[in-house]
Formats: sequence, structure tokens, C-alpha cells
Amino acid sequence: MDRKTRVYIYAFLSRMFAKEADLNVIRDLKETGILESLGEESVEWFGKLSEEEILDRLNVDFSSLFLVNAHPIESIVLDDKDEALVGLQNPVMQFYFNHGYDLFLDKTEIQTPDHIALEFAFMQNLILKEEDRAAREFLQTHLLQWAPQYLLAVAREAETPFYRELCEFAAEFLIADYDLLVREFKEGVDESG
Repeated sequence: MDRKTRVYIYAFLSRMFAKEADLNVIRDLKETGILESLGEESVEWFGKLSEEEILDRLNVDFSSLFLVNAHPIESIVLDDKDEALVGLQNPVMQFYFNHGYDLFLDKTEIQTPDHIALEFAFMQNLILKEEDRAAREFLQTHLLQWAPQYLLAVAREAETPFYRELCEFAAEFLIADYDLLVREFKEGVDESG
């Protein structure tokens, strides 16, 4: 998978987990072919409902899955205390800081640095900057420690085919992207040494 595709996928995932869908998102999903990448159920589901019905059902599902029942926040998922860590006490924020990533939480509705949407955005940034070693390390020490398990558990609770298939796709993509980075690193080591 090329770098441009990986950047696009991380940007897409960041947007889809950041907030509810709107009509522009619905139209983009229908027109760009993204649905085909997620799964046949999503394609069929989008094809048989009006945009307004899709929007209503997606937003109810989003709220239920990510705002009410299972917050997509690393520190909450990994810690039984059900509280998000903020500032540099949060290991994800420390990772961002160590890699020169400026995070302005006051400019977003997301108030925790380890929200899955922000972690996806960080991966997008690392790939754009061709910081593959940092991307591999971030996947290994953060996203892969919680996100695939979380996403697969949430997929089972989804009421819409879209969020079920989106979560499954995201979990598979994270693992595949890590495998890609590990292979590239090994090949780079083999070539240089």
C-alpha cells in the first residue's frame, strides 16, 4: 500500500471517529467508493435508504457507540478507572510532544489527547512526514495496545452495517499498516547492513 493511500485512510478514519456524520459525509461516502472498501453490507444499506434516514441512523449509532457506551479513548480503555488522562501525564501526549506534534485541544470538540480520532490524525501526520520509525513505535506502544480489540468489540455492538464494517476495517488496517512498517524496517536494515 502506498504512502498516499495510507495518509488518506488515516485521515478518513480520524474524521469518522471524531464526530457524527453530516450530509456531506454521506454524499462523499456514496460517491467516492469508500463504502466498497468497507463491505458489501454498507453498500447495500446506503443504497436502500434515503440520505436523511442514513444520517439519522448513523448519528444514533455513533452516539450510542462512541459517546455513551464505549468512549474511544486509550487511557479509559486501558485503565479501569474510567477517566481520561490529560496533559503530559498522558503517555500519548508525551509521545506527541517528543515528536514535535502540536496538539491544540482548544480548537476541537475532542478534549483528550488519546482519543482514537487524534491518534489516527497523528499517524497521518507521521506518514506525511515520512517518519516511519516513529509511526511504527506509536502503533506498537499505543494504538495496537488497545484500538483493534476496542474496535472489534464495538463492531459487535453496532446497529448499522456502516459502523460495524468501519470498525472491522479500522482494526484490520492498523494491523496491516504495522506489518507494512515492520517489513519496511527489516528490508531497510537488511539493505544497509
